[in-house]
Amino acid sequence: MDTIGILNNLGVAEKQEGKIIFNNTGIFFFAKNLHDIYYHTAVVCALYKGNEKVDVLDRRDFNEDIIGNIDGAMNFLKQYIPVRYEMTGEPRRREIPEIPYEALREAVINAVAHRDYFEKGSNIMVEMFDDRIEISNFGGLVKGLKPEDFGKKSVLRNPNIANLLHRMGYIEKMGTGIIKMKKLIEKAGLPPIQFEFGNFFTVTFKKAPSQKHDHLTSGGVSGGVNLGFNDRRERILLCLEKGGKKNINQLVVKLGIPKRTLERDMSKIKKEGYLNFVGPARSGGYVLSKEGKKLIKVTIDGISS
Repeated sequence: MDTIGILNNLGVAEKQEGKIIFNNTGIFFFAKNLHDIYYHTAVVCALYKGNEKVDVLDRRDFNEDIIGNIDGAMNFLKQYIPVRYEMTGEPRRREIPEIPYEALREAVINAVAHRDYFEKGSNIMVEMFDDRIEISNFGGLVKGLKPEDFGKKSVLRNPNIANLLHRMGYIEKMGTGIIKMKKLIEKAGLPPIQFEFGNFFTVTFKKAPSQKHDHLTSGGVSGGVNLGFNDRRERILLCLEKGGKKNINQLVVKLGIPKRTLERDMSKIKKEGYLNFVGPARSGGYVLSKEGKKLIKVTIDGISS
């Protein structure tokens, strides 16, 4: 099958007067940069200080293509969700995020798949607060779906988009996403997910008020102030071990340690030989040295040196 045959089979394009013409679904999936064509197809991610939309600590707008938007939103969430580690007896420790990644991924994909793309005045929002994460899109319940059937039956608002997401393994088109989210959250011991549908559809993941982590790679915006140097050093090294190169400003947001304190700590840890600074002074960042990786292994796996 030639290229136009494949595209036609996917339902994303057709040949007109010798030219391949993409429809909206084709543009959503195959555009090099959706921002050049549509503004309302973005997934906007924001991290706030506290529990209200007042102080924005970080924001990223993803609008390249639908798959890139989903993956970008998930990378943003993973950057700031606290994680604890659990020893399993295997060579690698088990990573347990504060809110299950798979549940959040289902919510992001659901927002992308069911957004009302005829409304051009809003974007999909992924918003992180100290006590919750909210994922919302314009368009309430799909026409024909009753509130009592929500989570039980599947009605597609954008069948072409859903079809391609299904072919790519992102959804099942069986109406299982909501049930899967609920079970993942219940298993994690978190408060039930809140679903709201009016003009907007919003999924709210509440954090457990009493939830504490022994080894966090992210401390939120208020954590890390009262820790001793050894504890702060452990969290800094864990953060770099998990997320790779980071500069001071990224670590401040990630760990919640005051900038002056963090700068002093980083200088000291670097002198100890556990960190290296790579790249130009303005755009470079810190990475673990070989000795830093060894220290992490001792800390996490309990191996005495």
